[in-house]
Amino acid sequence: MSVTAARGFRAAGVAAGLKSSGAPDVALVVSDGPLDVAAAVFTSNRVQAAPVQWSRQAVADGRARAVILNSGGANACTGPEGFADSHRTAEHVADALELSAQDVLVCSTGLIGVRLPMDSLLAGADAARAALADTEAAGLEAAQAIMTTDTVHKTAATTLPSGAVVGGMAKGAGMLAPQLATMLVVITTDAVVDAATADAALRGATATTFDRVDSDACMSTNDTVILLASGASGIEVGPEELAEGVREVSATLARALVADAEGASHDVHVVVTSATSEDAALAVAREIARANLVKAAIFGNDPNWGRIVAAAGCVPESVAPFDPARLAVRVNGVQVCRDGGVGEDRSLVDMTPRETLIEVDLGAGDASGDIWTNDLTHDYVEENSAYSS
Repeated sequence: MSVTAARGFRAAGVAAGLKSSGAPDVALVVSDGPLDVAAAVFTSNRVQAAPVQWSRQAVADGRARAVILNSGGANACTGPEGFADSHRTAEHVADALELSAQDVLVCSTGLIGVRLPMDSLLAGADAARAALADTEAAGLEAAQAIMTTDTVHKTAATTLPSGAVVGGMAKGAGMLAPQLATMLVVITTDAVVDAATADAALRGATATTFDRVDSDACMSTNDTVILLASGASGIEVGPEELAEGVREVSATLARALVADAEGASHDVHVVVTSATSEDAALAVAREIARANLVKAAIFGNDPNWGRIVAAAGCVPESVAPFDPARLAVRVNGVQVCRDGGVGEDRSLVDMTPRETLIEVDLGAGDASGDIWTNDLTHDYVEENSAYSS
């Protein structure tokens, strides 16, 4: 189930001609209330797309009723005209739904630097409105309409102990780097919560899920993660219960992003333990996850622990204090490095599974942190060398 798993939500996905392939490219998610609670987290890239600029100001009051999303064009680096296009899109949807434009959030994904064909987009918005439904099929169609280089749609849902539901959909397959990734995510819940609780739950969830996927160290201009709460279940949910539900759905979606990373043949989980702080552990894990030599070795099924410790050593001591002579590394359970030197024979490591686990013990403290990434393949290079063609 997707965004329609929670009560009080309708969705649709249609083909509006934004993609030359004719694939679905416009999605609409609407909350029928009774609540209009909303929260959102956006890219920290200094270059921000017009829909990010619009949605950031629109959701500042903690309210929203609808999200209009398109693939086939990012509407980024398009100047004042691009912002006017996002504003016009919100107004068009708002008029059709009898809402205020400030209650409509806008998301776009695709090629940067090209304005959207507004006639096609607005016609698509009208078609999506006409197709709105609260069915599982409608949620699936919405998830398919936001795909770009994705090979599969990405959805998730969970039922909280109270009986309230959290559902969601995401797109993303490359440029996965914090904060957030090249992702559009809409999460819905029918729980009765206020805006402050929703905001805290979303920020807590993104910090430990979406912010910890790092495919290629490239940050997008359009990253947006939205949480809408309809209150349609009538079930009041406490902050901890909501936070856990949003985190669970976010974790499932984030893991799906890594699994669909462009051209990847391995999903790589980098876990750093015995650090002086969580920030130190994450700094080391991210350095390893971003090291092209490590990623290329994994693609070649080579448990090259020397590249792993070399990457760890690139982190300044002021950021992650540790004694290199105490480093230990395990790859898929085999301790290939012990006390900064040779451990067990690397030929004992089975690199054939899709998932590769790299565990690094810094021997410096009690904190830990982890990052998900993927290997660097020929297909990734080919995919991203011809993205705009």
